[in-house]
Amino acid sequence: MAKKSTLFVCQTCGAAQPKWLGRCPACQSWDTMVEEPMAPAAKGRPAAPVHKTPLTQALDRPDKRRPTGLPELDRVLGGGLVAGMVVLVGGEPGIGKSTLMLQTAQALGADGGRVLYVAAEESARQVGLRAHRLGLAGEGVELLADTALEPILQAVAADTHDAVVVDSIQALKSEELSSAPGSVGQVRQCAAELAGAAKKAGCALFLVGHVTKEGALAGPRVLEHMVDTVLYFESEPSMRLRLLRAVKNRFGATDEVGVFEMGEAGLAGVVNPSALFLAHRPISAPGSAVCAAMSGTRPLLVEVQALVSPSGLAMPRRQALGVDQGRLQMLAAVLAIHAGLDLGGHDVFVNVTGGVRLSEPAADLAVTAAIASSLANRPLPAKTVCFGEVGLTGELRAVGRSAARMAEALRQGFDQVLTAPGKTAAPAGLEVLKAGRLDQALGLLW
Repeated sequence: MAKKSTLFVCQTCGAAQPKWLGRCPACQSWDTMVEEPMAPAAKGRPAAPVHKTPLTQALDRPDKRRPTGLPELDRVLGGGLVAGMVVLVGGEPGIGKSTLMLQTAQALGADGGRVLYVAAEESARQVGLRAHRLGLAGEGVELLADTALEPILQAVAADTHDAVVVDSIQALKSEELSSAPGSVGQVRQCAAELAGAAKKAGCALFLVGHVTKEGALAGPRVLEHMVDTVLYFESEPSMRLRLLRAVKNRFGATDEVGVFEMGEAGLAGVVNPSALFLAHRPISAPGSAVCAAMSGTRPLLVEVQALVSPSGLAMPRRQALGVDQGRLQMLAAVLAIHAGLDLGGHDVFVNVTGGVRLSEPAADLAVTAAIASSLANRPLPAKTVCFGEVGLTGELRAVGRSAARMAEALRQGFDQVLTAPGKTAAPAGLEVLKAGRLDQALGLLW
């Protein structure tokens, strides 16, 4: 009996099974098993000499980072590129991943670097037309339009590059595998080979990846474990904003957000995102509050909107966008018990404008103030900013980086801050209202 030469591989997690299954036993996804040829057995290779490095010697090497030329990208990466760094960039089709990578390549090239741009989905002519539309000179950037992995590996090993961009990893194909491009085996093999070559050559590697309709990166889950940094490019179509987030970063923090604005000349970093997030804020509308949040090391002023309406349901709804759903339910219960707000027969909807996600407890006070304002149908003071954590017993707790939050409020033209008691001194020109309990804080607003 001939030995079976194919396996059924899950396109979500990469798990392999000898026969087809309707549901993957590893990730529980339905209808994701696809038949693929088995990878050939690895040929025996002579053992290479082992080179060990003492940890003390490795500690003596400084962490040299190369700026990309795009400050917002550098912010998310942790200060710039590290030699041998592998970055996976994901996002929806048409959001601007290729534009971001081409502008990054041009910025590195203009600064004296050498960049190899691998166009696996476009011809060199098409990339040139896009560069012309963006007004890029193209200095220091070399194009390689190919989908075969082996010539790309040769180009990476043959020349000294500061960075290599591959657009996209799902379009590459290795001759060692007979499966189609974009399959689990091809994506895993191509990513592993490219990452190894980049680390050996000491150049930074950008891999552009597609996302599924659920918003996750296409390909095996192991792809995210193989790279050093995973970036997601998100959009807010109504404001032409693009938000760049890091969900994994071995060389920096994952709570930084880069803000870009898409224009005729491509992507431009937003120097003052707070002003952009508050540009269309209704001044005298009930249910609108301004929160001083922290995005990594950057203070941001964002608008929190709430709508409280009578409910005809036995269990009123609590819906949140940009705020944790469980957090909203907890805050609604605290408002009912400790602030005397009758929310039992009302639906509560909360939204953070601009596509911003607030995960820190400092947003609690702004959320509760917006809910109280909507329920009372009374607008909050137009020049007041709120931040502070709300406890289950109705107390307000101070949060970190209060000085930076207050300075940002003053810089954006606000003259009053409502927060919890703390030791942070108020800057000149800013009135600070402090309350120890939630009901006291709401009383100070009107």
